[in-house]
Amino acid sequence: MELLNDIKSLSVQYSKDVIAFRRHLHANPELSYHEYDTAKYVAQQLKAFGLSPREGVATTGLIAEVRGRNPEKKSVALRADMDALPIYEANDVPYKSKVPGVMHACGHDVHTSSLLGTARILNELKDRFEGTVRFIFQPGEEKNPGGASYMIREGALKDPQPSGIVGQHVFPLLPVGKIGFREGMYMASCDELYLKVIGKGGHGAAPDLAIDPIVIASHIIIALQQVISRNASPKQPTVLTFGKIIGEGATNIIPNEVNIAGTFRAMNEEWRESALRKIKKMAESIAEGMGGKCEVDISRGYPYLQNDPELTRRIRKAAEAYVGKENVVELDITLGAEDFAYYSQIIPASFYRLGTRNEEKGITSYVHTPTFDIDEDALKIGPGLMAWMAVQELQ
Repeated sequence: MELLNDIKSLSVQYSKDVIAFRRHLHANPELSYHEYDTAKYVAQQLKAFGLSPREGVATTGLIAEVRGRNPEKKSVALRADMDALPIYEANDVPYKSKVPGVMHACGHDVHTSSLLGTARILNELKDRFEGTVRFIFQPGEEKNPGGASYMIREGALKDPQPSGIVGQHVFPLLPVGKIGFREGMYMASCDELYLKVIGKGGHGAAPDLAIDPIVIASHIIIALQQVISRNASPKQPTVLTFGKIIGEGATNIIPNEVNIAGTFRAMNEEWRESALRKIKKMAESIAEGMGGKCEVDISRGYPYLQNDPELTRRIRKAAEAYVGKENVVELDITLGAEDFAYYSQIIPASFYRLGTRNEEKGITSYVHTPTFDIDEDALKIGPGLMAWMAVQELQ
């Protein structure tokens, strides 16, 4: 228990620095695959800890290692993502984004700063555990095909292959101090759908002389919901949502085309393939039947995320020792998606949630919103918790 207490002590001791890391990253966000300054900052901190990061992995990614005693015995990987979102921040805080229209609204600044804290703790204690801990700082989690796929392609899980990988993500539905886990299937696959409905423009007062793509698009959007309601098993979580429709007409102008964008999410690869075929065929057929045309572009996204049961049980037990069993909770399946799923397709992986909510402080906004923020007390817990999980995995 001495090592556990020392990790806890260092996590609290370094929390001011970790919070400073987070605030710097939050104020200087960068979009997916453009995390150049972020990567330089992360490398700078790792070098200050005495580590030698491998830079330029997948362009803006980094990999670093802490080698304990007998470093070849076993290795475990820890991952953080670094990219921000195209959102205008509405928070009035000292660390508000300095980049108009770009914001760390999904907590990747938290993940990165927390993992920096973990690296510092473990490097200081490297003579007290055996094995090697690999730190993966990856770009592009928020944009297809997912930075994890590029990191894997460039050897993030090789030489040697880690015995497992652990990822941490903020969770604004969970109070600060709580940690959430789920064994097995946890998050959905995620594909992006882009439909171009082509008709024939004309005057709004003479629709008989046009082929109205807005009407066709409306029928397509409604009809495609039947792919879910009449084909998906009630036991199979799945969703089809269209969040964007653009028809550049006017009150008296029928446009030539309408563009639609949406997302399809599933938790079964066979159903995923079947549904995507049905979506394409139905959209094309409806448009053709109404005298128009529909071009369907499917951008393949992340696979489903499955938490390895045995690894998840072990890190959950480690979390219970770290924060107390009463502060560890079971998570529900979610149709959210994460490119951490790529790692889970190759080696045992587990993705858990760090509570960041504090209603008394008014910190309640969900991720991907302009008012998202965290209770920074979570950064007193996150670095040490992940360090303790890693040490336990190396035993």
